[in-house]
Amino acid sequence: MEYTMRLTATPFEKLRNGLKVIELRLYDEKRKRIKTGDTILFISLKDPNDTLLTRVTDIYTFASFEDLYRALPLEDLGYSAEEVDAASPKDMEEFYSPEEQAQYGVVGFRLDLIPQENAAQG
Repeated sequence: MEYTMRLTATPFEKLRNGLKVIELRLYDEKRKRIKTGDTILFISLKDPNDTLLTRVTDIYTFASFEDLYRALPLEDLGYSAEEVDAASPKDMEEFYSPEEQAQYGVVGFRLDLIPQENAAQG
């Protein structure tokens, strides 16, 4: 099954360049349908014609981003070695409130990029 998600510019580029291999989301009804082996097409919010096709290789579920940040390598989430010390699960509150996290839980999708012949390159 293929799913589509939009992604802001910085995480999109980190995913494209292999600097981010786990995408974080709420574990809402839409995300609960995603299984290992499914594909996710990411669309850049900066340029809707710029896309990345990925395959889900692993799925990690947690009650909160705080739990997720303690369990998974921060570098896999897109933090550089210089950013790791300052990395905080509160960074995700820009996108998802603590109340939403408590309601749905959170998920990390480990992804492999799938080469696309006709994908736009930013």
